Amino acid sequence: MHYRKSVVAVFITSIASTTYVNSFTSFTSSASTQRKRASLFPSDTIVKSPSLIAATVVNGETAVINSTDDNDESDNIDANIRLSICERARTVTSVCRSGTLCTISQSEGMEGAPFGSFVDYVLDEEGNPIFLMNELSMHTSNIEQGADGSMVTLFTQLKSTGLDARGQDVSRCSLTGVVEKLDDDDFPNRDQIRLRYSLTHSYADRVMDSPKFHFYRLCPSKIFFVSGFGVTSSWVPVEDYNSASPDILARESSDMIQKLNREHTEDLAFVGSHLLALPNVQDIQVTNVDRLGLDIRVTSQLTRLKLITEEFRLGFRIPVLSVEDAKSEIMKIFQEAWEKGQGFDWGDGDAEDDSIPICKIAVQRLD
Repeated sequence: MHYRKSVVAVFITSIASTTYVNSFTSFTSSASTQRKRASLFPSDTIVKSPSLIAATVVNGETAVINSTDDNDESDNIDANIRLSICERARTVTSVCRSGTLCTISQSEGMEGAPFGSFVDYVLDEEGNPIFLMNELSMHTSNIEQGADGSMVTLFTQLKSTGLDARGQDVSRCSLTGVVEKLDDDDFPNRDQIRLRYSLTHSYADRVMDSPKFHFYRLCPSKIFFVSGFGVTSSWVPVEDYNSASPDILARESSDMIQKLNREHTEDLAFVGSHLLALPNVQDIQVTNVDRLGLDIRVTSQLTRLKLITEEFRLGFRIPVLSVEDAKSEIMKIFQEAWEKGQGFDWGDGDAEDDSIPICKIAVQRLD
């Protein structure tokens, strides 16, 4: 579908009220706005159905299930609208500033048992966690007294708080490896890490120069990523993780998700009914937003006693570089859903197809 430039210009102007990248203002409801402008559109034709590339990914297993006979083409489109596992894992560790460090207990009566401690951290340039730890802490003692090469695991996950808390339905990452104490000789970027720690954790300036506190680095040899409850999980190659970059929207995406789910229920309903063509939608929620698109979870009523929950990936036509860019692309998705629901068509049947790229990434039936 090709957008009419004049209409889109008016539409985008109405919703882009700020330009600062860290400011995520409320969206204007595209469905209600477009209904007021119905006179601008023809009303006697029907929109072409967008192409639907459906690929299910559950617990790391992928299977193309619909809409194309060319599996390679489906995989390519899927890769173009979704962050790689490595990018998603690096995004989680970059956004989070603390986690649970699991060490092997050396205490009498519980030798060898796992011992979990809450710890703060920052990342070095390769994404390795750096801890500032007191030598008297239990986890520090476990590391220092453990056998050489003893492994620990850092578990960290995106926040899930407030009225929109999603419990286990958030991305998380486990990094397992050996912890090394950083001395001045093998810590060439010490000043950079000190500054980063000071900016991230307000208490750091008070203890960094104490002889009882030292910097430690976790060098992961195994990384495991889970994107949410019942969806993608996978081992992540450490080398690829080290070279990956976090998503540009990572620190704003949580606020974006909350606003979309609170203030755009009608627009999301249009997406479920008209873009995804799902009948009997009972609930629809945005679960993720990044620079390549958004994930939407839809629960539909199959029969009186049966529900089905599906998760879809709706890609942006172009990668975004800021929150404002993301707002614009999301508004285009809402606009197209509304237009299709109203039966509008621009009459571009011979033009190259530029429908919103869509793939199914998870499905669960509740009988």
